This record gives sequence, structure tokens and C-alpha cells, in this order.
Amino acid sequence: MRPFVVILLALALVLSLMAPASANPFTRDVDPQDIVDRAKDTLTRMAAHPDYPALRNDLQRAHAVVIFPRVVRGGFFIGGSGGLGVGLVWDEDEGDYSPVGFYSLGSVSFGVQVGGDAAEVVMVARRPDARDSLFASSMRLGGDAEVAAGPVGAGRGASANVDFVSYARTRGAYLGMSFDGSRLTVRDDFNEAYYREELRPVHILEQRRVDNPGTRALREALLELRQDADEDERPDAGDAPEEGGGVMPDPMEVETL
Repeated sequence: MRPFVVILLALALVLSLMAPASANPFTRDVDPQDIVDRAKDTLTRMAAHPDYPALRNDLQRAHAVVIFPRVVRGGFFIGGSGGLGVGLVWDEDEGDYSPVGFYSLGSVSFGVQVGGDAAEVVMVARRPDARDSLFASSMRLGGDAEVAAGPVGAGRGASANVDFVSYARTRGAYLGMSFDGSRLTVRDDFNEAYYREELRPVHILEQRRVDNPGTRALREALLELRQDADEDERPDAGDAPEEGGGVMPDPMEVETL
């Protein structure tokens, strides 16, 4: 009888240790629309933060954007860290961002942190090849695609010319996070749940076979940030050519890399 009791107690202990992982809101049980809505909140919050002017500059010329509303240490992957997020690519012909594809980010290396083991992350693709890498089933950052941390703080210089530039923020004092070796993986289960059919990333991001009105707020927020570049480059009223002379530049023309 005693061995049976010991086994039950051991089982109870194991289940209690697993509880935080199963309680993690970023599992496949979460509503995909909730991830999209959280991604929009993360984007607007970080883009408006005075410590991230470089992020706003990168977003004005992004080839693609990947947003993780919450990356946590442990719980999501045993012995590691990760989160769920969305990716969108810029369509030059349409002048708009694509519908979202769902991704997971695993095995992130948390640096020294104060204030918690969770962060929100925005990754910007600065090269066309980086955008195209989102069509693959998975890729390893730092291997298949170069990634560098974006500068934080007003007056900081531009980031290195790499595939992806990452910006991360925590509620506490953030002192370091490395994405080298992290794996970015397509979440086919979330894509199917959101669009109600089996799709590959290229079908969503490039061919745009499907759409969901729930993505509109996020895409409009990204488009507004991108158009800030045009506002900065428009000539002053005093510099406008006289009527009939010269050609005015198209104010909606988007500058790309």
C-alpha cells in the first residue's frame, strides 16, 4: 500500500511542476485573434516609446515585420523559452502589408534582466532575402538569417546591415536578449484555425489567397508608421514649384531599400 501512496505523491508533484507550463496563455489553446490584437498593442506601444526611435526608422522601410507580444522564459518550451507571434510582409505592388502568418519563436537566450522573465519583441526584415525566409517552414536565426539587436535610446545610430533587426522590451530594466540560435517556426495549426483551411506561408504572405478582417487594425498601424517616412520627405509648402512648372513628387510613394 505504501509504495502506491508514494507513486501518487510523486505524480502529484510532477503535475504541480508542470502547471505553470500548461497555464501559459501562449499555447495552441489560445485564440489566434488574441495574438493578432496583442501584436498590434505591442507594435504601437514600442513604436511610441522614446527609447525606440531606431525602431520607427526601420519600420518605415521594412520588407517584413514579425511581432511577438510575449516571449517568456521556460513554460513554453521545456528548458528553454519562447512565444507565439505573427509575421507580415510588405507588398510594394499593393502598397499594403499582407495578412498575418503565425509563428513560434523558441530557445531564446535571456540575458541579465531585472523585473521579470518576459519580453515583447518586434523583428524587422531589412533585406528582401529576410522577407523570403519567412516562407520556409522554419529557420534558425543567426544561421539561416542574420539577426542583430536594434539600438535603444534617443540619438543612437542605425543598426548593422543584417537580415533582421530585433527590438525587445520588458516591464523591468532590460539588459540583454540574444536571438542567435533561436528557431522561428511556422505554426500551421494557428494558420488553419484562423483562415479555416490548410495553407503554407507563401499562400498567405505573398499570394494573399486568404484574408481575415481581424488583421486590419494591425496592418493599418504598420502602414501608418511606414507613411511617416513620406511625411518627413515631403517638401515644405514654400519649396513647391509654381503652377505649371516642374513635377511634384507623389506624396504616397514609399521609399524602399
